Amino acid sequence: MKGHRVRRRIRALLAAAALPLVMVGMFLAARPAAAATMTRVTNFGNNPTNLNMYIYVPNNVAPRPALLVLVHYCGGSAGGIFNGNGHDFVTAADRYGYIIVLPEATRSGNCFDVSSAAALKRDGGSDSTGIMSMVSYARQHYNIDSGRIVVSGFSSGAMMTNVLAAEYPDVFSAASAYSGVPAGCFATTDGSLWNGQCSGGQLIKTAQQWGDQARAMYPGYTGAYPRIQLWHGTTDTTLAYPNFGEEIKQWTNLHGLSQTPSFTDHPQSTWTRTRYGGTGNQAPVEGISISGVGHQLPMTGQLAYAITFLGLDGTTSTNPSPSVTPSASPSATPTSPSGTGAIKGVASGRCLDVTGVSQANGAQAQIWDCNGQANQQWTSTSASELRVYGNKCLDVNGGGTADGSSVIIWDCNGQNNQKWRFNSDGTITAVGANKCLDVSGAGTANGTKVQIWTCHGGTNQKWTRV
Repeated sequence: MKGHRVRRRIRALLAAAALPLVMVGMFLAARPAAAATMTRVTNFGNNPTNLNMYIYVPNNVAPRPALLVLVHYCGGSAGGIFNGNGHDFVTAADRYGYIIVLPEATRSGNCFDVSSAAALKRDGGSDSTGIMSMVSYARQHYNIDSGRIVVSGFSSGAMMTNVLAAEYPDVFSAASAYSGVPAGCFATTDGSLWNGQCSGGQLIKTAQQWGDQARAMYPGYTGAYPRIQLWHGTTDTTLAYPNFGEEIKQWTNLHGLSQTPSFTDHPQSTWTRTRYGGTGNQAPVEGISISGVGHQLPMTGQLAYAITFLGLDGTTSTNPSPSVTPSASPSATPTSPSGTGAIKGVASGRCLDVTGVSQANGAQAQIWDCNGQANQQWTSTSASELRVYGNKCLDVNGGGTADGSSVIIWDCNGQNNQKWRFNSDGTITAVGANKCLDVSGAGTANGTKVQIWTCHGGTNQKWTRV
């Protein structure tokens, strides 16, 4: 009887929010279908909670496609989000060639489990485990760009987005959550999937407490966390608006950032957008608050911002620079290729990397096995910077110009020792010193330091974007 009461309560509380989404899905479903179709996949791996898996592979899939995990709302379905309020993701996949995996909850109420102990632990044996089996299936069957595996979701799917980003920070590079709650906020101990204190916005913690709660989902992990974009309506009464601020607390803490924004603007009159740890379109943490709107996100035009934030608007890892807004066009004559992705040494086959995933000023640049983590994701900006973590720049230590001057990361400051030029022969020139980015001693081993040296055309001075 208790289970029936809980299910009725979930359906009642979310019915008003889900109905407009379903109606939009019914309206859009009447449009002509895309050339490719969403396909169900069975026997995709460990699936302890009997989720359904659907996949969308566009006809013109990119050579190294990104992978988007798109998670539906309570009362929803894979088809509902595919044809409904998530359809802009589908049309963008047709354009940019990325692949979409759509998990579908099959329990009564069609909500995802973000409450049980199993759900809130990496490989714990609930919904998140099944979703990661879907990710593994896609990686095994398609040439997925490991640096562009991202997740987005709405309502219950937004809560799952937070959980997946916390539990699998080594897999996901970015996340975008529409009307969610912090990872772990919905935890319960009585078997219920509903936490009224959290949904009501009454669960208030410090940034450190929220960060520790997320870190406990993957104990022992010391690497970087995905960048995350958070959306919320100010009049949301289903998952109350205070959850938006609690999410920002959690993710700024996980990124080691202040809760004071680095940037604030209003892309539309009722929107307030704040960025933390960076000022561009792919800052480590971004929040968008929509005034006077309830539990009805995303709304028309909003997914375009997520597509850019997630790095999906390109056919390779070289996505548009965070310094470019969704409506802007890149410069016709950039000083370096715009985009975000790994930079691989030709001689070593290893990637330009920040030692120990450190975000500290002075951390040494080195080469390391390419792994898609945040310390190997370099963003070329219109200012000729190579940014990592959103707010640190590749830097020639002390502005040195001598052969062997070390290359480190430092707070971006616009000086010439942080400017880099990509050349047609594969070399990268330190503008201030007019010398080449060089792997010390022509080494190829993990941990070999990176420096500048007089350009000589050797393969230890040649690099490729991947």
